[in-house]
Amino acid sequence: MTMPLYASPEQLMRERSELARKGIARGRSVVVLKYSGGVLFVAENPSATLHKVSEIYDRIGFAAVGRYSEFENLRVAGIRHADLKGYQYDRRDVSARALANAYAATLGSIFTEQLKPFEVEVCVAEVGASQAEDQLYRLTYDGSIFDESPFVVMGGTTEPISTKLKDTVDPEHDLATALATAIEGLRATAASANGNGAPATEPDQIKLEVAVLDRARPRRAFRRLTGAALDALLPAPPVKDEAEKPAEGEADGDSAKE
Repeated sequence: MTMPLYASPEQLMRERSELARKGIARGRSVVVLKYSGGVLFVAENPSATLHKVSEIYDRIGFAAVGRYSEFENLRVAGIRHADLKGYQYDRRDVSARALANAYAATLGSIFTEQLKPFEVEVCVAEVGASQAEDQLYRLTYDGSIFDESPFVVMGGTTEPISTKLKDTVDPEHDLATALATAIEGLRATAASANGNGAPATEPDQIKLEVAVLDRARPRRAFRRLTGAALDALLPAPPVKDEAEKPAEGEADGDSAKE
């Protein structure tokens, strides 16, 4: 008689954690940061229809990385949770903290009770009446919740981005400066993509999904930035020093005449 295979609970938790971390690391990075006018979301996303960043409620936004079908289920559940609470009580009673706690409970139960955990990492952000009231919550695959400030980095290789943003992010920056800072952080992973240090993709080839929670908007703070509105905020590409070459040529020509 063959004995059934046995795995200790600790081993099962380790294997589930490894599975979830690998799935999240394969995703493209998302940066969420505070700026003077609210909260900015910047995600690497080649798709124009499968969004990583979305609106949850009046002044609450959602960003996620990992398996799309799984975090889309979380997003829809979050909208239903917020709508129900706002209908039963008051719209002002819907908060990012309560929603983050609900997500943490859901992810924690899935991680411990189901065979396969969700391969997702989630950020729930809320813009307040003042900068001091802005909130960023990061939730991991096992239901752990972290109160982050002034930025959150998820997916892909997070260490180069976090290192870059740690010295450059300032909640007092305007929107254009904050967007340029986030893009520079995302580009920091390009050099580490290849073993020889060469960028895996050119910076101009990065396709971005950008949205904000705008403090100045009266009710629904979430706004996507696309098209001309986004192009006006993107940093200008670096200009090559081509003007120096003719100048050098002219100088050589003058010296030859002499």
